[in-house]
Amino acid sequence: MKRVLFVCTANSARSQMAEALLRHFAGDQFEVFSAGTHPTQVDPRTLQAMEEFDLKTTSIESKSVDSLSHLEFDFVISLCDKAHAECQNWPGKGVIMSWDFPDPKENDNPKAFAITLQELSERIRLFVLVNKKDVESSIRPVTAIDFFKSLADETRLLSLLLIQQEKELCVCELMEALDQSQPKISRHLSQLRKSGLLMDRRQGQWVFYKIHPLLNDWMKEILENTRQHSQKLLETPEARLKEMSARPSLGGNACHSGENHE
Repeated sequence: MKRVLFVCTANSARSQMAEALLRHFAGDQFEVFSAGTHPTQVDPRTLQAMEEFDLKTTSIESKSVDSLSHLEFDFVISLCDKAHAECQNWPGKGVIMSWDFPDPKENDNPKAFAITLQELSERIRLFVLVNKKDVESSIRPVTAIDFFKSLADETRLLSLLLIQQEKELCVCELMEALDQSQPKISRHLSQLRKSGLLMDRRQGQWVFYKIHPLLNDWMKEILENTRQHSQKLLETPEARLKEMSARPSLGGNACHSGENHE
């Protein structure tokens, strides 16, 4: 695997986000590190933004570039001008790249850290695309055509709106709410996941789905506005979902053991 180092001055926000994003999108292709030229500590708002985007935050700590001087890197990517200047003589360096992103700590916008994470995710996606030929659809940006095609089918639309409302649902919950078979629901969820609209996670034998946190903001707004103006359409599915006992997304065990929820 190619080895990548993200460098910033404090290693408290941007470089930590970039490390987590690249590991999330292509951790099987890249060995990823981050460090600071003058490390401090990870900003709590960085961790909050990453958690909201379902990025792993375990074992995250601010570290010095000196602690990694024994390693050789294929890419050294700086995220601020100061760090870029200080890393020109990095020993064993590969390709030096400069991604100058504004420091969210210097921005009064309460969404500054989430915005920086979103912007970094787009750059990371492009980085992966450039460095991998057989790119999976799950890491390519969602196009407007893909988005509206996904909304054109009733089952996919209702699934998206229900997931938008409930935050997270598994296959059996959608089967109950929409009164559809497991193969049909799974097929549509697979299409939505491949299109980049949904993210899935496995917990035990269940697979849960949520709106992809890296979905474009305007797409999220359309989904939310559609949900708010579709109460009549959602009335019956919501009632079925409320009547369902021991729902997995609420910590229950309603699904039948052995079902294929992929």
